[in-house]
Order: sequence, then structure tokens, then C-alpha cells
Amino acid sequence: MRYVKGLAADSAADIIAQRAIHPFRSIEDLKLRVPAMQTSELTALAEVGALNFIAGTKGFHRRDALWQVARAVRRAGALWEKPQEWAAASDSNSMIGSESNGTVQDAKSPLSPMTVDERLVTDFCGTGLTTGPHPMAYHRAELKKQNIRCALELQRLPNGLRVRVAGSVIARQRPGTAKGFVFLSLEDETGISNAIITPQLFREAHLTIVHQQFLLIEGRLQNLDNVISVKAESIRPLQISRAELPSHDFH
Repeated sequence: MRYVKGLAADSAADIIAQRAIHPFRSIEDLKLRVPAMQTSELTALAEVGALNFIAGTKGFHRRDALWQVARAVRRAGALWEKPQEWAAASDSNSMIGSESNGTVQDAKSPLSPMTVDERLVTDFCGTGLTTGPHPMAYHRAELKKQNIRCALELQRLPNGLRVRVAGSVIARQRPGTAKGFVFLSLEDETGISNAIITPQLFREAHLTIVHQQFLLIEGRLQNLDNVISVKAESIRPLQISRAELPSHDFH
């Protein structure tokens, strides 16, 4: 929970303490047992998928959780003074705690589940990482058809081979002693590959190198004494995801 942006340490501690007593039966139950939690904190947890498990309903997804958060923060009526007792008496596998005008509401919302990319966007926006597959993993089959190598493969390839690699840029470095050369680190689901950019190529493709999150780089493999990198000859952006992955640039 330390990774969830906007979640206070006190709220996280209260969640852990209450969870140790007995599991949360619903998002309404969570809200009432951790009353100091703000709506923004519940929303942050729902967006990153941390509340999907609560309902115990198969197929319950993040937008269902967001829907229930919006209902849970509304002022409770008289029927909801003791939601735990109601939840214990009801079928908790198909409903979660919310009752309005005397009728029980289904756990699921009318909203569609998030797409894979929408989940990635909210993961990286809300926590700076994802607990699911790396964005590149979702496209690996298509990348293989284009003869684009993954980082792990480079270790087994001979020096001087012309290769194509791709990934999310996690570091951009331009040391003062490197005579204008730029060094990139690309991450995919198998590891990290490194690319060397000449001063001329950096000038020609400056906007792409600096502002694009995912890059496709083609060049010659340098595999000497287990130091592996690709000397780039061409660079172009790769449309993989709208997620903004963190990177360390020119430090």
C-alpha cells in the first residue's frame, strides 16, 4: 500500500488493523470500519484494483469498485447502521453492502471493465508500477513477427549481428565525458537492453528519443566481454501503451 499515491499512512495502518480482525465484506464495510479514509483514498485503491477482491463476486472489476465507492461515500440511511450484520445474513458471494429504498443492489455496476491499456494507465498513474504483465508482454507475439528481439535474447547472439530491439525507455544518459553520445536503457518483460546513440543520430531523432516512451531501435549488436548493447542506426516510436512509465533522464 506504500506504493498507492494519495493513500495516507494512517489509513493504510487502519486498513491493516481492521483486516486482521476479519476480512472486509464490502466497500461499504471498509468505509465504515476505517471512517477517517477520504473518498480520494478509496478511489485511488479502486483504480489500481486493490478493492476487486472485496465483493467476492466472480468478474468484479475496477469500474465495479469505483461504482461502489461512489455509493459507499453517500450518507448511509437507517438500514445501514450495521452493515456487517446484514452482510453476514446475506449471500455475500453475489451481493455487497448497499441497500437503498428497501431494495438490495447488485455488486456489479453497469460500466464495462477497463481495457488492458486502461488498467496499465491507472496502474502506473496510481502506483508507478504494475502488478500485471509488462506492457511489452501483451504485444510480444506481434513483435516476434517483426523480428524484434527481447532483451534476454541478446545475450545469446553474436557480436556484430544486425538486430531490432524495443522497449520502454527507463533511462536516458548523456555523460559529459562521452563526447555527445547518448545511452538508453530499454525495458521489456524479460529484462533490460542498452543502446548507444551517436551525436548525429541524437540530433536527427532528438524529439523521438527524448519524448517517446516506447522505442524501436535497429542497429549492430555489440557483445564484448559480456557487455551487451546495440549501436543504433535508426530509431522510431512504438505504439505500445498510453501508460507513462517512470524513467531517469539525463541525471
